[in-house]
Amino acid sequence: MTPRARYSALASLMALALLAAPASHAQSQKPSGKAAAPAARKSVAPPKAAAAAAVPATPAPAAVPAAAAVPAAAAASASPQALAPRSADYIVAVVNSEPITNNEVRARAARITDQMQAQGAAMPPREQLLHEALERLISENIQVQLALESGIKVDDYAIDQAERSVAQQNDVSLQQLHRQLAQEGISVERFRRELRNQLLTLRIRERDVESRVKVSDADVDQFMQEQAQGADQATQAINLGHILIEVPENASPQQVAERQARADEVAAKLKAGADFAALAREYSDAPEGRSGGELGLRPEDRYPELFLEATAKTAVGAVVGPVRSSAGFHILKVIERSKNGLPTMAVQTHARHILLRVGPNQTEAQAAAKLEELRQRIVSGQGSFEALAREYSQDGSSSQGGDLGWSYPGRYVPEFQQALDQLKPGEVSQPVVTRFGVHLIQLEGRRKVKLTQREQRDLVRDAVRSKKLDEAYANWMREERARAYVEMREPPQ
Repeated sequence: MTPRARYSALASLMALALLAAPASHAQSQKPSGKAAAPAARKSVAPPKAAAAAAVPATPAPAAVPAAAAVPAAAAASASPQALAPRSADYIVAVVNSEPITNNEVRARAARITDQMQAQGAAMPPREQLLHEALERLISENIQVQLALESGIKVDDYAIDQAERSVAQQNDVSLQQLHRQLAQEGISVERFRRELRNQLLTLRIRERDVESRVKVSDADVDQFMQEQAQGADQATQAINLGHILIEVPENASPQQVAERQARADEVAAKLKAGADFAALAREYSDAPEGRSGGELGLRPEDRYPELFLEATAKTAVGAVVGPVRSSAGFHILKVIERSKNGLPTMAVQTHARHILLRVGPNQTEAQAAAKLEELRQRIVSGQGSFEALAREYSQDGSSSQGGDLGWSYPGRYVPEFQQALDQLKPGEVSQPVVTRFGVHLIQLEGRRKVKLTQREQRDLVRDAVRSKKLDEAYANWMREERARAYVEMREPPQ
C-alpha cells in the first residue's frame, strides 16, 4: 500500500467524529426481522454525511447560544490590555465546577482548522474560530458531566477499540500512533481521556435524544413534496467520489512535488479505467477513503465551492483532478446527479454478526475475549461464522446464522457501520463495541442496486429522522445548558 501522508493526531480525532458529533445519533430502529445491529441514520439529501467523511454533508450545528452563561467582569471588559496575547495558560470558562483552559480551546480550534482544510473550505476569522471551539467544549463538558451523573460508564475495552480504530484509519500501528501523539505534545492518557469523553457524549445522546424522535408518513410525504418543489427550481444533488493526497502543513517544495506526482499517478490510473473505490482505499488520506471514497448524494450547496467548480461540466462517471487546496490534491469522480435529491442507485452490504450482550454478569472486556476466541476458530477454519452465530449469538438474528441481509450504507449504528465499511468480502472484524453489546462482524458481499420507489421512500424516512434527530439534539442541548452553570471568564486567544 502506498504510504499515506503524515498522520495528524488531532485530525484523526475528527475521523472519530461518529463518537462525538451530533451527526452521529444512532437510531433505535432495527433491520426488519433482525436485531441489535440497529439501523442508524441514512441520508437521502443528507443533513450530515457519514461521520468520518472528509467533506461533511452540512456544517456542524451552530453553537448553542450563550444565554445561560454567567459572564465574569474580566470577560465583560474588552480593553486592549485584557486582549493582549499571553504566554501562560489560563481559564476561559467554567462549566459547573469544571474549568476550560485557553490551551484546550486552541487545541480544539486546531482540530476544526484541520477539518476545514480537508474540506477545502474558507477559514473564518480567528476570533470566530476560537468562539466556535469554546462553544463546542462547553457543550461537550455539559454532556460528559450529565453522562457521569447518570451512571453511564465506558469500559477500557471500548476506549481500546476506539484507539485501534484511529490507528487503523490512518494505516499506522498503535506504537506509531503513540509516537506521533508524543511528537505533537499529546500524551496517551490525554488522548484516551478524549476518546472516553466522546464515547460518553455519544451514549448520553443515544439515551436522552432518540426517544424524542418519531417519523410519521405525513413527515415523509412533506419531505418528498419539498424535494419535488426543489427540483422545479432546478436544484440538483450530486454524489462525488473523493481521493485526497494530503500535503503536510509547511511542506517543502520537494514534498509538494512528490504529493502532486502521486496525485497525477492516481488520476492517470483512474482515467485508464482503474476502480475508483479500490484506489481510494489504497491512496486516499481522507477518512472516507477506507470505505471507497464515496461522499454520498447531497445538495450541491453542501459541497465545497472548489469541488463544484471542478465538476460543474463533468459527466457522470468522469474523473477530474488533481485539484489543489490548502489540504492537498483532490481527485473527484462524479458518481451520480439527481434533480430531486433522491438517489437512484445505492451500494448495499450483506453482513452477518455475532452479538454478546453486556450486563452484571459479563463486562465488555469479557465479551470481547470470548468473541476473539470465536474469531480465531473462524479464521483458522475450525468453525464457520454461521454455525457459531447460531450457537453463541444473543441477537434475534442468531437463528439465521447471524444473517442481517442486504442493507444500505449508514443503516447501522456508527461503530458497527464503521467496522463493516473497513471489511473486504469474507473478512471478519475484531470485536466491536456498540450500545447493544459486543459484536463480531463478517462481510458477505457488496452490490450496487437500482432503488425502487419503496426503497427511496424508506431512505427518505431515514433522512427525515436524521433531520429530526439534529433538531431534537439542539433542543436538548439548550435545555441542558440552561440547567448548567456556565461562567465565561477571559476570552480565548
